[in-house]
Amino acid sequence: MAGDQGAPSLEAPLSASTLSWHSVASVYDRQLALERPALRALLDLVSPLAGEGLLDVATGTAGVLRELRRRPGPPLRAVGLDSSPQMLAAAKDLPPEWELVHADARKLPFDDDSFDVATVAYLLHLLDRRDRDQILEEVARVLRPGGRLATVTPALPRARLGRLLLKPVMAVAEASSGLAAGLRPLDPRSELGERFTVRRARWVNRGYPSLCVLASLDLE
Repeated sequence: MAGDQGAPSLEAPLSASTLSWHSVASVYDRQLALERPALRALLDLVSPLAGEGLLDVATGTAGVLRELRRRPGPPLRAVGLDSSPQMLAAAKDLPPEWELVHADARKLPFDDDSFDVATVAYLLHLLDRRDRDQILEEVARVLRPGGRLATVTPALPRARLGRLLLKPVMAVAEASSGLAAGLRPLDPRSELGERFTVRRARWVNRGYPSLCVLASLDLE
């Protein structure tokens, strides 16, 4: 497993809310059980194959990659990228041939058509529209034609009772610029549809209520 790949100079911070996560990197995994149901649903949707290359954008402590490692026939090549060296330092239990890269998701340090699969879990809802656009444009660039992208964002439950119970919590999250923004709801399908073809969506109500979306890059 590779560590910080030369720590390239990063641009302006993504947002105030993303900065808050650097300070909790050492304890971030204490809440990972609440993310795990959605991370598993994300991997079910995107179904990485053994011969494919996968990029996990905003990997944090590598929750997606650790779930992937437990599955039969995981990809030979998997890369986790994050702008926080503190988060990457807390990542563990990965195959030695997999990589962790310190870089800005708005300027991915990879060639065009480098990956078959990309995942973006619990990042897009923290960002403004401009940053989301930049990241999705970069993901589209590094994916091969026909490549697949899966995202996870917090979402209000579809059931009426669940929505009523969680709506006050989500309202606080929407107004926050700190850690509470981690629960800010976002449905990214319309934005994904500007560059990708949205294939499937799955709501997950266990753990953090979340929306998992599968999209693909059209063949040229």
